[in-house]
Amino acid sequence: MKVTQEKLPASQVGLEIEVTPELSQKTYDRVLQDFTRSLNIPGFRKGKVPKQVLIQRIGSLRINASVVEELVDTALKEAIKQEKIDALGNFQLKSSFDELVGNYKPGEALTFSASVDVPPEVNLKQYKDFTVQAEEVKPDPEKVDSVIENYRTQLATLIPIEDRPAQKGDVSVIDFKGRFTPAEGEEEIEVPGGEASDFQLELEDGRFIEGFIDGIFGMKPGETKEISVTFPEDYPQEQLAGRPAKFEITLKELKGKELPEVDDDFAKEASGDEYETIAEMREALEKRFNDEAEQQTKTNKEEALLNELLNQVEADLPETMIEREVEYMVTQTAMQLQQQGIDIKRLLNKDTIPMLKERSRPDAIERIKRTLALGEVAKKESLKVEEDELNTKIQELLTELAGRDIDMDRLRSAVEEDLLKEKIMDWLIANSTIELVPEGTLKKDEPDEDGFDDDETEAEAVEVEVVE
Repeated sequence: MKVTQEKLPASQVGLEIEVTPELSQKTYDRVLQDFTRSLNIPGFRKGKVPKQVLIQRIGSLRINASVVEELVDTALKEAIKQEKIDALGNFQLKSSFDELVGNYKPGEALTFSASVDVPPEVNLKQYKDFTVQAEEVKPDPEKVDSVIENYRTQLATLIPIEDRPAQKGDVSVIDFKGRFTPAEGEEEIEVPGGEASDFQLELEDGRFIEGFIDGIFGMKPGETKEISVTFPEDYPQEQLAGRPAKFEITLKELKGKELPEVDDDFAKEASGDEYETIAEMREALEKRFNDEAEQQTKTNKEEALLNELLNQVEADLPETMIEREVEYMVTQTAMQLQQQGIDIKRLLNKDTIPMLKERSRPDAIERIKRTLALGEVAKKESLKVEEDELNTKIQELLTELAGRDIDMDRLRSAVEEDLLKEKIMDWLIANSTIELVPEGTLKKDEPDEDGFDDDETEAEAVEVEVVE
C-alpha cells in the first residue's frame, strides 16, 4: 500500500493512501458475501442469491458505499501501522466520500486523502536559570491557641442558664415558626421548612439566616418574641430569595459553655489519647503548622516556576488532546459537585455542558502545555523514576489502602507520574533563582468575566447556601 505523508497545522499528519487493486477486489467480494448472508430475497435461499440479482436488488451505489467505507477504515488503520505514526485520534477523511463512491470500481486502485492528530512537537525556549518571585508562607503563631480553644469548645459542658438573657456563644433550645408574603398584596403563608420544635441552636454568627441569631440575643428562657429577617437574594429557594419574613421564636432553654482546663487530661481527651501531655500536643500542632507553611511555600515556588515555564513552551496542540483534557476536567467537576451533595443532573445538562466545556478550554490548554513542558525538561535532563523508589512508594500506599480493591496498573502509573513530577520540580527549583517575598505581596490574577479565578475549578466556585 502506497502512503504519502504531509505535515499539517495543529499537529496533524495528512495522508494520501493508495489502496491496491487486490485489496479493492477482496473487500468488494467480502461485502457482497456479507449482503448475501444477511438479506432475505423471495425465491432464493439465504446465501444463495446470484450476484447480479443481489446488485439489482440492493443497488450498486449502496454496495460501493459500503465497500469504500470499509476500505477507508481498513486502509487508514493499516497506513498508520505501516508508517509507524503515533496517532492520537481524530481521523478525518479529506476526500469527498460521495466522489470516492461514484468513482469506485471493483478491482481498481482507490486513492483517498485523510488526516490524523499526532503528539505535538514541543519547543522550550528556556527551561532553567529562571529568576522568579514566590510568596513565603509563615505559620500563624496564634493558630495553635486557636485550635486548642476550638477543642475546648467541642469538649465544653453545657450548663443551664436562668439568671441572665441570651448572649453570643450560648446554646439555645427554641421553637420557631416563620411566615412570609410571596408577593405584594398577597396573604402571608408559612415559610417552607421554616418551623421546628426543641431546635438546638448555637448563638454564633453564620449559624442561621442573617438577623435570626441577633433576634435571640437578650431573650430569657420562657420568653416569646417575633423577629423580622430578610432572606438572601441568592437563597436556593427562589420563592424566598430576597423576601422579608417574620419568625415567632420561643426560647425554651438557655445553656452556657463551661470550658475544660487546658491541662494534660484535656490533651489526652482532645487527641483521643494520642498525646500524654499538653506540651506534646502543642509541639505536634506547631510542627504540623510549620510543615503546612513550608509545603505551601514550596507550592508557591513551583507555581511561579510553572508559570514561567509556560511562557517558554511552544506547541501546536491537536484538537484530540484538547478535547480529552476538557472531558477530563468536566468529569472531575461533576465528581466534585456530586461529593458536595449537589444534584449534577440538574446542573449539568445538554445546555450547560457545552458552556462548561467552552469555559474549561483555556485551562485545559494551559494544563496540557504545562505537562508537555515538564516532559521536555525530564527528557533534556534525563530525569526518571527508578524502579526501587517506585516500588517503595507503591508499598507504602498499599499499606495505607489495605483492604481496598486496587487497580495496580492505575496505581503504578499515578505514583510514577507523581514521583517524576516531584523530581522535575525539585530540579527546576535547584536550577533557578527564587526570591521569597512576604505573603500577600504578589498581585493575584483578576477574576475572569465569568466570575471564576484562573486556578479555580468550577466545583470550587459553586457556593450553596444551606439553612441549618
